[in-house]
Amino acid sequence: MNVLIDHLGDVLGALATTLVMFLIAGIGSIVIGVLVTVARVSPIPLLRWVAFAYVQFFINVPLLALLVLAIFALPDAGLIAPLEPTAIIVLAFYEAAYVAEAVRSGVNTVAVGQLEASRALGFNQMQSLRLIVVPQALRAVVQPIGNVMIALVMNTALAAAVGVVELTSEVNKINLIEAQPIAIFAGAGIIYMAIALVIGVAAGWVERRVAIVR
Repeated sequence: MNVLIDHLGDVLGALATTLVMFLIAGIGSIVIGVLVTVARVSPIPLLRWVAFAYVQFFINVPLLALLVLAIFALPDAGLIAPLEPTAIIVLAFYEAAYVAEAVRSGVNTVAVGQLEASRALGFNQMQSLRLIVVPQALRAVVQPIGNVMIALVMNTALAAAVGVVELTSEVNKINLIEAQPIAIFAGAGIIYMAIALVIGVAAGWVERRVAIVR
């Protein structure tokens, strides 16, 4: 751990990059995931098919392959963007597929009678989803979404493979200088574990606050 303290400024800077990537991609993945879920349960067959294809694509294609494709292939097609924003976008769209699956499981917990009641009150399909189904679904899947966010934190490390200087990339550079892999990577592992624990505790707190009493 002392070797990381000797490079504390660099570690904190890289950690800040990791946290920024996590926060932006996390918010983006939740927003996209909810929209995909709405599409999957919509009455429009084309939307359902597109949402299903989206989820299947991102669940079955490795994240590293998507990052490499976005960073190295898209510029050849004339789409050039900075490394970090590109990695954040890929992470958001990738994790959104898992958020969508979690939210869809929450949709299944909403009683059919509530939808029938909403129709009796004159709500259309989209109003029922927006005002009744999705809010309850989100309250039911706080912990699963928290688990997706923990996975997102770990997946930010893959951005190091395409040149983003985040925590894993920085500690690897420090190891090349100091040649103390056990101390350096154990310290990085503890940092990742601490972030995951904070997310887990926060998800548990939110879950208790918004729990639906049946």
